Amino acid sequence: MYEFITGDIVERTPTYIILETGNVGYYINISLYTYSLIPGQNPCQLFIHQIVREDANILFGFISKEEREVFRQLISVSGVGANTARLILSSLGPAEIEQAINEGDVATLQGIKGIGAKSAQRIIVDLKGKISTRGEVDQLFPEQSNTLRFEALSALVNLGFTRKTVEKVLDQILRGDDELSVEQLIKEALKKL
Repeated sequence: MYEFITGDIVERTPTYIILETGNVGYYINISLYTYSLIPGQNPCQLFIHQIVREDANILFGFISKEEREVFRQLISVSGVGANTARLILSSLGPAEIEQAINEGDVATLQGIKGIGAKSAQRIIVDLKGKISTRGEVDQLFPEQSNTLRFEALSALVNLGFTRKTVEKVLDQILRGDDELSVEQLIKEALKKL
């Protein structure tokens, strides 16, 4: 599995990009969101999600890890394939998708071509409270707090708590004291969950 590909842009369209690295050109499917944020100069780096099927090896590229995570969450929903997820990301940014899902905004999701009422409702039911683009929140804290927060967040989500709830609690704790160890942060969060 590829994590990212960095290379020179050979061709760029709103639906795909060809990146050359090591004398190999990679055809990478992208969303309009990624297309709009790709820098005009080389080199270009995209985070990759690879789908291997019997008849194809398909690469999807994203400008950020957050966008890729939203894509992965979307394709985990029954009935939402990779192209549908890319279409959703072409219509709305990752933060807008998160907001629509967490607020139960069926109309916004239904406004995307190819997404009907049942699909929109299924996406909301499956992902509400699970989807997050933590990039905006992370900028509020110093770098050390980001690492502590991420480790504590991962541990608490693995224990079965919803990501959104855990994020709110961790943010409250870190605003008060960013000198905690990971263990202390998790213990404090468990008291409030």
